[in-house]
Amino acid sequence: MRKKLLQICTLGLLGVIALTGCGTEKAGNTGKDNDSFKIVTSFYPMYIATVNITKGIDGVEVVNMTKPQTGCLHDYQLTPEDMKKLEKANALVANGAGMEAFLDKAAKQQKAMKIIDASNGIALLQDDAGEENPHVWVSVTDAIAQAKNIAEQLGLADPKHAEAYQKNAKVYVAKLEELKKEMHGVIDPLPNKNIVTFHEAFPYFAKEFNLHIAAVIEREPGSQPTPQEIEQTVEKIKQLKVKALFAEPQYPADAARTIAQESGAKVYSLDPVVTGDANESAADAYITAMKKNVEVLREALQ
Repeated sequence: MRKKLLQICTLGLLGVIALTGCGTEKAGNTGKDNDSFKIVTSFYPMYIATVNITKGIDGVEVVNMTKPQTGCLHDYQLTPEDMKKLEKANALVANGAGMEAFLDKAAKQQKAMKIIDASNGIALLQDDAGEENPHVWVSVTDAIAQAKNIAEQLGLADPKHAEAYQKNAKVYVAKLEELKKEMHGVIDPLPNKNIVTFHEAFPYFAKEFNLHIAAVIEREPGSQPTPQEIEQTVEKIKQLKVKALFAEPQYPADAARTIAQESGAKVYSLDPVVTGDANESAADAYITAMKKNVEVLREALQ
């Protein structure tokens, strides 16, 4: 009897060890905690929207993949640190529209990770060469569409929190709608509508607020204009009587200052909201930056 009881206990212990072993292996393979839903955002604008949509939801964690000072992800290459963050992610919130060239690679390497495309269904603007512009969030209307997209797609990926995502999205969208109303109230009556911008970040903004981008100083950040391009820009500024050049706080404004000296226009700064701190204040970062942009435009375009 004692021998039989010892055999039963031994088999039970082995079963517990086997089950424990299987559980450990599964957790090691996925790198994800089944009790939480981990969201990685591609860069700062997506982080801002996502922390608003996930605000106060227990069990949901949001991490920004790139450093908050990275800026736009033109030609960005994934780093080993980025890949470690993605390994633990249940979902990646991306701007889409061609901003993140690495999406296919990330999706292939993390097949269980859901890609949230914030620009899904948004009509994209094209430049003269037919290339689509991905800077949709700079338009408040499109930022609203992105917030709704993120909430809807997160709900599909994480049904447990779908209702909470939608509830938070409605609160954030209401704030953005109020922001848009305030901005139109200031910008629409301004007498001057011609502006010169730093790079291709503001076409959606200009379209929404009926501004005319007379020239773009640098097509891509870091690509200095040639002397001929500077001369052409100066001539266009003089012809259109453009009073303001708009650089961006994330990039050097050397070319803008050169053009300003030769044209008589003044250099101001408009923020496309691509850099900032990934902390509690990030939830209001988009609204705060846009309100500041409105005050800059009010001064520049009177």
